[in-house]
Amino acid sequence: MGIKKGIRFITVKSVGQYINFLSHVRPQKAIALSYALFSQPRIGRLQKENLPKVLRNTETETFHHNEHHFQTYIWKGNETKILLVHGWESNSSRWKKTLPHLQKSGSTIIAIDAPAHGQSSGKEFNVPLYAEFINKAVEKYQPSIIIGHSIGGAACVYHQYLFPNTSINKMVILGAPSDLKILINNYVSMLSLNTKMYSLLEDRFLTRFNFKLEDFSGQKFASQFNVSGLIAHDTTDKIVAFEEGKKIASNWKNSQFIETKGLGHGMHDDELYQKVYAFLFS
Repeated sequence: MGIKKGIRFITVKSVGQYINFLSHVRPQKAIALSYALFSQPRIGRLQKENLPKVLRNTETETFHHNEHHFQTYIWKGNETKILLVHGWESNSSRWKKTLPHLQKSGSTIIAIDAPAHGQSSGKEFNVPLYAEFINKAVEKYQPSIIIGHSIGGAACVYHQYLFPNTSINKMVILGAPSDLKILINNYVSMLSLNTKMYSLLEDRFLTRFNFKLEDFSGQKFASQFNVSGLIAHDTTDKIVAFEEGKKIASNWKNSQFIETKGLGHGMHDDELYQKVYAFLFS
């Protein structure tokens, strides 16, 4: 275990040193490499012929959006529809432990595979594209409830900001980051990138998505919301800081915040799911 950790540490450090070197001699290559490492998931893919059991007995539909396609899975129920939005390096099977709790309501449940995850297309993941996928699914299925975990929760928040007048009237956000700037700071710190690389990454996001890092904030987006929200975050989350969830909740009128302890980033817990169920159906 110690050796593996050491190898991983050396690898990350070496990659950062290489990118820093490139930033002085070939800055365009440096930014392309650093952005690719930030945006390309290493795991989370699914093969149609080898789907996890939870996804096998579902109705499926593939949507086309510009040059992309994305996959949805449907557990049929009544007219109440719930859209599930997973996080980074995951896929729709992550909802296996959540489904039994939601299915008690009799609702129709739809899960979506993110860009470059599951059976959806692409190599790059980014929240703006995920929000577009979500909107296509919302337009088609007309869910009244959306539930997002981790960066999927951030995509739900961004989607609601972009498209406030949809069928959605309740949102559940689990273990989600608020500020893109924090994610970039953590990434830069992990690789020990120099200040030039930070500036190059800032420029890349501004050029590609037409927003500054500090403007992409769930805390800011949520201040515009009229839908009801439940935000839950765990104090022991080592992937997304607990304070990020509190930020989103702080500006969201008509929302409640649940603090959990000992669940980590996964947020799977019967007691929490009972509270989610009460929020959605009481």
